[in-house]
Amino acid sequence: MGEDNQPELDPQDGAEGSMESEKGLGTFEKYLPLWVAICMVAGILLSLMIPGIGEAIDSWKIGNISVPIGVCLFLMMYPAMLNIQASELRKLGKNPKPIILTLFSNWIIAPLVGLALANLFLPGNPQLIVAIILLSSSPCTAMVLVWGYLAEGNQEQNVVNTTLNTATIIVLYAPIVAFLTGISAIPLDRWALFVSVLVFIGIPLMLGVVTRKSLVPWKGIEWFNEKYRPAAGKLALLALLTTLVVLFSLNGRVMLENPDLLVLVSVPLLIGFAMVVGYNLIVTRMANLAYREGVITVIIGSSSHFEIAIATAIAIYGVGSIAALGTTMGLFWEVPVMLGIVYLGRYLQRRNYWKGKPM
Repeated sequence: MGEDNQPELDPQDGAEGSMESEKGLGTFEKYLPLWVAICMVAGILLSLMIPGIGEAIDSWKIGNISVPIGVCLFLMMYPAMLNIQASELRKLGKNPKPIILTLFSNWIIAPLVGLALANLFLPGNPQLIVAIILLSSSPCTAMVLVWGYLAEGNQEQNVVNTTLNTATIIVLYAPIVAFLTGISAIPLDRWALFVSVLVFIGIPLMLGVVTRKSLVPWKGIEWFNEKYRPAAGKLALLALLTTLVVLFSLNGRVMLENPDLLVLVSVPLLIGFAMVVGYNLIVTRMANLAYREGVITVIIGSSSHFEIAIATAIAIYGVGSIAALGTTMGLFWEVPVMLGIVYLGRYLQRRNYWKGKPM
């Protein structure tokens, strides 16, 4: 990827993006759906070979939160919160059009599409409907840095938008989920929803900001991006896969008796992805964006933050719930879908789809 396609950014602001975005998608991340599938099978086999193993792990609780799972979920969330850079928010007025389009897609279009499809395809399955709502209401804040780099998009816009998403999730996620479940007449423990946002978003966000403020002046931005963040990211993936093994060990028998559940929840997920991507492709062309801004808007506006969805589902319904299992399918489909958007964007670039002037 040529240097001419990369924005000139101030390294002191940390706006050069994550180390992952500089190197592209690693082998482990590239085959994430495979590892997810392996964890599913491993969890189901454990539930059959060692009955009660999942329940034993889940029995160590503080309130309604399983301590081992809570630790894993926290480790999943913390690395994403290292992306937030307050200095980036000052750049919002520089080119607000793609930022506004992305926010509208993330917080209005995607949640409403998810709600409509969930109620259309999953009647009588309230926990699966909630799983779709949780996924469609959570814009991605981490891996979009990688997708944007692979698509040769505007990385400055990518970092600004990612930072803004990270900041707005803490304010908007719980109210939107509560509103959409209310429309669907699904009873939801609002207190558990609030606690999940506080524990799995608020605290990691606070620690992420403190970590960045502490380590960058001490060790430098290069060390932070090249050493600390990749290490934290690997820990997050390990925590994610551990959580999946436990999820499926708790639900092994349920899955074997109802193998259609994951297929059932995948239908509205995949149709929703297609609809939101299509919407973003149309509005970015109508807004006369250039390729580098248009493709980032499509990528971020079409993504979801599966870690937050999984953590919230577990906090509300429990680690052995159908809702928690349903949210794992967002994880399963995220990587192939987003890679598909990267290749689609580059194909459309060759066809001169976006006709705006580059920034």
